Amino acid sequence: MTTHRDPPAPALGNPHIGSVPAARQAFLLLRTVFTVAPVVFGLDKFFGLLTGWERYLAPQVDGLLPGSAHQAMLAVGVVEILAGLLVAVLPRIGGYVVALWLAGIIVDLLLLGDFFDVALRDFGLFVGALALARLAVAFDHRGPRTRTP
Repeated sequence: MTTHRDPPAPALGNPHIGSVPAARQAFLLLRTVFTVAPVVFGLDKFFGLLTGWERYLAPQVDGLLPGSAHQAMLAVGVVEILAGLLVAVLPRIGGYVVALWLAGIIVDLLLLGDFFDVALRDFGLFVGALALARLAVAFDHRGPRTRTP
């Protein structure tokens, strides 16, 4: 009696592009974006080229903070720059710090009662930051981690 085994189905798509696995590429893309974007937005809190950041600060939050809304935005800028640098150096921690920071921004925007579109966008970024933190567990500067039996 002979048995017949079907050959395995071919994999859909190529999980490698060049010599870099797709998951590592996703990690590197997220790491780059969550390093550069917080630093750029943080620096802009000092220069105000992109927008008037104070308009995004809910009065309830502004009332809790010492100083003016402008001073609060300068402090926010410092935190954002530090968070971006943390992602560059320690993405498995920095990803969670950025996610927590984005959660705070989302709460602020919901308290403001306006900019719901920005809050929804920031929720997507929040999920991306969590994905970065999870991917960072698998990848470091040397490539994918392997388990030892």
